[in-house]
Formats: sequence, structure tokens, C-alpha cells
Amino acid sequence: MTGKIREKRHYQVIIVGGGPAGLSAGLWCDELGLDAVLLEAGDELGGQLLWTYNAIRNHLGSMAENGRELQRIFLKQIEKRGFEIRTGSPVTEIDALKKEVKLNDGTVLTSAALILATGIRRRKLNAAGEEKFKGRGIIESGKRDAEKVRGKNVAIVGGGDAAVENALILAETAERVTLIHRRREFRARAEFLEQIRTRPNIEILTDVTVTALLGEDSLTAVELQQNGLTFIHPTDFVLLRIGVAPNTELLQGQMRLDEQGYCRINSHCQTDIKDVYAVGDVAAPLAPTVSGAVGMGATAVKSILEQNIQ
Repeated sequence: MTGKIREKRHYQVIIVGGGPAGLSAGLWCDELGLDAVLLEAGDELGGQLLWTYNAIRNHLGSMAENGRELQRIFLKQIEKRGFEIRTGSPVTEIDALKKEVKLNDGTVLTSAALILATGIRRRKLNAAGEEKFKGRGIIESGKRDAEKVRGKNVAIVGGGDAAVENALILAETAERVTLIHRRREFRARAEFLEQIRTRPNIEILTDVTVTALLGEDSLTAVELQQNGLTFIHPTDFVLLRIGVAPNTELLQGQMRLDEQGYCRINSHCQTDIKDVYAVGDVAAPLAPTVSGAVGMGATAVKSILEQNIQ
């Protein structure tokens, strides 16, 4: 750890991340009498729930109209639990071997066991204008923004289920939807692809990459490339669905990650470093679900208790 230390404190368990997996881990630490702190970079707990606008019907025991409703259910359940929660606490360094984390304010926390629940993030295009048009043409969700695009033109970038499903949702209100995919073949399910091909207001562009987002105060077009040729496609809005990436930048070179950067774990959610665990989406590339995250949080804490950590 580098820089001036503002505070140093030891816990039995440090949990990094405040989504469903981290919240489950915190609840179980309290349930089993482990002194724990949960660190969340954002001002709110909930992780991906804060960006889930569709109804949640597949989490056994709780149904919700969207992620925020399920978040409220989770927060109600933990509000009287005894584990410490620090929101607005971005972690800037992690020393996995020492089970030590440093926060952006200089605070250094140590622990006997470390639970990584850092989650995933949506991939960026890394195209010119992408940052400029956040909130000024780039929309977050077909479900949430269907009315915003009414009578307008929308470009959706991606080739998986999420991209195609959002194209179908937005086609209900938008004048035109253009689905842009950098490959020839889609990864989306066949039933979704059959539906978009029957919608007269959905245009499909394949073997095309987005190189820039254009406009002055708001988005007016995207710059596209195909077979070495560049052309301009007018649009009022863009929705990006080009996959996700795990939040493991601070762990590079410290532990075993797979080729995509996800934490590799065993059946107890243990990484290859003793007393370091990974739970939720950051360790579940094949099945990133709320139910899986909640179960992994509980599994990790039960495993920690069996190690008789101090």
C-alpha cells in the first residue's frame, strides 16, 4: 500500500461490493457472528439491481417489478443487521495476499478473510464521442426509455440476446430501430432473431463497427465502418449492449483469473489465495443471476466460519 494512511482497522471479514452477493455475505457474517465491513464505491447499495428495469420473476421467494423494488426488499431485510456498511468508499488498492484494502481517502483496512463481490460493468465502445453523449443521446434501457424514443430513430449496438430483445422493445415506440452488429452472425436466440426480421421498422446492419458518435449538444448520428468504407447513419439515440466485463482490474497479477478476467473459484467460492473468496457476477461468467449471487455470498461466509478465522 502506498500513500498516507488516514485510518487503519482490522476486521474478521472485508466485503468489497454492495450488490446482492455482497449484501448476502454481510447478512451471513452477522448471522454467524463475524465482525465484517462492506465497502461500496457508489452512494447506494444494490449493484446491478440499480440498472435492472425489467420485472424480476425468477428469484425464488421474491418477485419485483424491477431491480430497485428488489433492492428495497433486500435493504429492508438487512437494516437491523450488525455488520458495518460504508457506501461512497471506492477501493483503490487490494493486496489479496495480505487481505488488505486501501480506500480513496487513504483509509487502510485489514482482515482475516476477504470477500470480493465487485461485480461486472457494461463494456464500452471506446469510440469518439461516447463520453460526451452520456445522457444526451446514449440511453440505458429499452424498458425504461421506451417513451423517450417515441417517434424517434434509435441505433442499438450488439449481437446478443440483450441487444435483440431491446430492439424488439424499442420498436414498439420508435419510428425506426437499427440493430448494428460487428459480426455477420448473431449470438442471440433464434426466436428473438425471427421476431426482429418480421418487424418492418427494424433495420439490421452486420459486419459494421461504430467508430464515432456525432452531434453538437445532442446526438444526431453515428459514424460506421464496413469493409474499409466509412459512412454516417443519422440517429437520435444509441443503446449499447456489447457485453460486460468483470471488475477485476485491482486483482490482475495477484490471483488466478480466466481469459476474460473473471475470478476462478472452487465450490466453496475460494480463489487460489487462502482466505480470499469471490462471489456473484465477478466469479460467475456463465450464470450471472441474483439467486446465484445470494447463494454464493452465503457459501463464502459459511466456508470462512469453518476456517475458524480471527
